[in-house]
Amino acid sequence: MRNIKMASDYIFRSQRCLEEAKLALTEKDYAGVVRRSQETLELALKAILRYLAVEYPREHDVGGTLNEVRDRLPDYLREKLQEIQELSTELARVRGPALYGYEIEGISARDAFKREYAENTYRKVKEIVELCSQFLKTTERASKY
Repeated sequence: MRNIKMASDYIFRSQRCLEEAKLALTEKDYAGVVRRSQETLELALKAILRYLAVEYPREHDVGGTLNEVRDRLPDYLREKLQEIQELSTELARVRGPALYGYEIEGISARDAFKREYAENTYRKVKEIVELCSQFLKTTERASKY
């Protein structure tokens, strides 16, 4: 189902999560950065899919679903598609540990994620969200004419 209003809300919420990830970074809460970055990316990708009327799986990793709309994406997103998919899969995998840690091993979330990983994750996700926002803005403007 194509729903522009829902897509707009998803991208808005994605940007809010990104702000929370940035705050976590300034507070040296590296697990929080990873968790919020995952949510940020998931919402941004679902915004694109919702806008393009693609029913995505009800799971956290929807990067692979972008292949269904590859030809409908602008070059700047297509060029990053593999990176987006890999990052989506990686962050979906560490989503739980970023909140709970690795309980069996006795590793807290705080100890599981280091500054460099959190900074790199935040930077990559921020770039992708900016591209997703750009796509939605330019596509929405074009559809009004």
